[in-house]
Amino acid sequence: MPRRIILHPGFHKTGTSSLQATLRANRSVLRPHVALRLRWQMKDLLHATRGYSTWRDPLTLLKAEHRFDALLDALPRMPRRTLILSAEELAGHLPGRGDLADYSAAPELLDSFTRSLRQRFPRAEIMVYLSTRDPVEWIASAYWEHVKASSMTLDLAEFTARYAPAADLDTVVETITRRLPCPVHHARLEACRDLPLGPATPLLDLCELPPEVMAELTLPPPENRRLPAELLQALLDANRQHADDPQARRRAKTALLTQAGTA
Repeated sequence: MPRRIILHPGFHKTGTSSLQATLRANRSVLRPHVALRLRWQMKDLLHATRGYSTWRDPLTLLKAEHRFDALLDALPRMPRRTLILSAEELAGHLPGRGDLADYSAAPELLDSFTRSLRQRFPRAEIMVYLSTRDPVEWIASAYWEHVKASSMTLDLAEFTARYAPAADLDTVVETITRRLPCPVHHARLEACRDLPLGPATPLLDLCELPPEVMAELTLPPPENRRLPAELLQALLDANRQHADDPQARRRAKTALLTQAGTA
């Protein structure tokens, strides 16, 4: 049984890709002390959590709960280690598509997951770590992510007017903290991006690693950084030009990204 379990469900666009890259880059040093389960190791579960954030129906919630339990069933024995479960989609989809306007599914999902952890590992110390971001910075980052990855045609002002409440991550943290039967920790990207291990620093601090282990950890280059403004505008133009032709839109955007060397 792990001695400590840290559930890190994002949020999206708060340095999570860089955080997870730091965990991956240091996995050999961390292995005696930390067991990792990252997004690529829980694809079926994340499909269900995204579905629940969209549909909010009891059946999809049950599916997410079942797949979370299956993830726990597959864990090896890890006595005295810390288990980190890190994937931003554990909180559902990134808000900002159609009617999916916020993270209101996150408290329900995390309540279910933490209770499953407590039932499975009654003597482990269980906690949640949430990474957040300044609302203005977050809404712009979320918008451009949708431009890149979806058929978004709104401009930034329209998107902000429609989805501004989703950017108030501090309120979501407060709601989750009230709901969960375990400690909830959080840190803003602006407060930790320049720390020795970047956005991963607060999470790794919760692991209480020996100082000599912390000294061995290295910071890889940042991941999933925003594309240049002119490329993002070209992707938005492609979304608008091919709004009714998904295949043409996909080809146009792939060509733009390939030409820029970011495909």
